[in-house]
Amino acid sequence: MEDKALDLLKALLEIPSVNSKDRESRVAEYLAEYFQDHGIEAQVQYLDDTHGNVLAYVPGASSDRRMIWNGHLDTVPYGSLEEWETDPAVAVQKNDKLFARGASDMKSGLAAMVYALCHTPEPPAYGIQFIGTCDEEKNGLGASAVLKHGMLEAEYLLVGEPTDMRLGTAQKGCLWLEIRTKGKTSHGAYPQEGINAVDYGLELASGIKTYVQGFTSRLLGASTAQITMIQGGVAMNMTPDECSIRMDIRMVPGLTKEMVLARAREQLGRMQEKAPGLLVEFTVLNDRRAIEIDSEDWLPASLGRILESHGYEGSEIGINFFTDASVLDRIGEKKILLFGPGEPSMAHKPNECVSIQKYKDAIQVLLELMQEQIPE
Repeated sequence: MEDKALDLLKALLEIPSVNSKDRESRVAEYLAEYFQDHGIEAQVQYLDDTHGNVLAYVPGASSDRRMIWNGHLDTVPYGSLEEWETDPAVAVQKNDKLFARGASDMKSGLAAMVYALCHTPEPPAYGIQFIGTCDEEKNGLGASAVLKHGMLEAEYLLVGEPTDMRLGTAQKGCLWLEIRTKGKTSHGAYPQEGINAVDYGLELASGIKTYVQGFTSRLLGASTAQITMIQGGVAMNMTPDECSIRMDIRMVPGLTKEMVLARAREQLGRMQEKAPGLLVEFTVLNDRRAIEIDSEDWLPASLGRILESHGYEGSEIGINFFTDASVLDRIGEKKILLFGPGEPSMAHKPNECVSIQKYKDAIQVLLELMQEQIPE
């Protein structure tokens, strides 16, 4: 069985699924067939010519208790091939490591879930809906499509993102915010006659950053905000009348998109008192809420106990990157935990790899989790 588990992971790693480049639905098709070959009903949910999700359901001993398992099918690009010691499109085994793009983020977590569901020696204690989503690395199209077409009602959601066999109990949210300022041009020698859109845009961004950084978390540290794109200006000797700034804001639990926008509009009101002709438009380009689950809740407590029985500490970890969890549960009704064998520090980097032993251990841990009773 261990060889078969490794074969599944190698097969997934060698199906190219680079976001915005490859046909991600090939992974969905492979997994749907894998489920079906093991007697599990599964289907591919096609979104377009390149995107598709895979959906499967494993019935449990209890008909009224259910859980959702999620993993994403896509990867980020390979980056500079010169920085790779192996071909990122080929699964290469070196001792206990398996190298390829997606090895940690997150085809190892994806494969562990699928293998456990297909090879459980007895039905799980509860029904499990598996959702393999496309386009997680960019726009969350797959998760959004699942929501649109409906998914099972379930209290708990397990996401197979890389946590290095630890309990991912907290996850930062993400807000991509565009600030477009419109001022008034003037001769560079007479700036007082104009309204400098670049200056005011930067002042707004600076105020947002200061506000955001005031929110902290035990596991995640401080919220962050940075300018990642900026455009503005007409000529060296002209006051700029337009500016576009894009910010990447990572929010800890307790900070929301609505709070950031409210503070930004308050600051804008004060600025417009000094510059009545200043106009600003805020546009949200991406919104992923922060997530947190109590470590004493059933899911992390049960998984932590199982991890400890296998020699792992069962310690908590905070995840700074966003996942499909914040799309699948936009309003915060579900209890969400991240758990996978991948190493978070390897994500998106050259020579990405995963420990084969941790991958196999993750499968065993998931098999045991499937037999835990979800409390009423």
